[in-house]
Amino acid sequence: MSCPAPEPATLRLESVAWGRGILAPVTLTLQPGRVLGVLGANGAGKSTLLRMIYRFHRPETGRVLLDGQDIHLLPARAVAQRIAAVLQEQPTDFALTVGEIVALGRAPHRRALAGPSAQDAHIVEHALKRLSLQSFAHRPFGTLSGGERQRVMVARALAQEPGLIVLDEPTNHLDIRHQLEVLRLVRGLGVTVVASLHDLNLVQGFADDLLVLKGGQALAFGPVDQVLAPDLIARAFGVHAVPRGTGRFDFSLFDPMQQERPA
Repeated sequence: MSCPAPEPATLRLESVAWGRGILAPVTLTLQPGRVLGVLGANGAGKSTLLRMIYRFHRPETGRVLLDGQDIHLLPARAVAQRIAAVLQEQPTDFALTVGEIVALGRAPHRRALAGPSAQDAHIVEHALKRLSLQSFAHRPFGTLSGGERQRVMVARALAQEPGLIVLDEPTNHLDIRHQLEVLRLVRGLGVTVVASLHDLNLVQGFADDLLVLKGGQALAFGPVDQVLAPDLIARAFGVHAVPRGTGRFDFSLFDPMQQERPA
């Protein structure tokens, strides 16, 4: 029995804003199967934007459209079948095994009071295999490393069969090997992805498009090679960025004796 890939979603943000200036209106369209990286310093509005996309916050103005439909006019169950979220911090005290946590991704697809079906079990097995977690299936979640736990949560999202996966700082607290591993796995899922990131040097090769925020304002949106430039990095993060090839940069602070500062 094969598991057909979920149909990647189209995401449209129409002037979405929240929190009296925490996030000013943002408008963009993310085409099916593309990966959007959301960049910005702490307090830029990244997590707020992501919470609106996965329906935790309702926009104070504007609309979030998934495949042309306002997610707040759809039943919560229908949205959960199409949008999965992988958040920054994962609890370590779950009294559940890895397999049981990944199986939670099937909950939006089950009828009330119905137990897991053979199809559910097959999808969970496929997700475990896709994330190389078969040998962990019976391990308690709390015994895993940070990188392993993050892979489990991505597997749970994959078992949800969404068209859109939202990740809030998916590489937070991971060493560089596990950062690269998680980003490669997410990139290869074949669905539409929105991910907030801190490390600009991880963007190249992961994201197709970038949205750069500063102080709740959108500074730029577009393909990575058009957006990720030293002058924009200076404006968004307040640092010098010197390109060193293949989309990577060296960073330094501005000289405190200089008169000029980034806008």
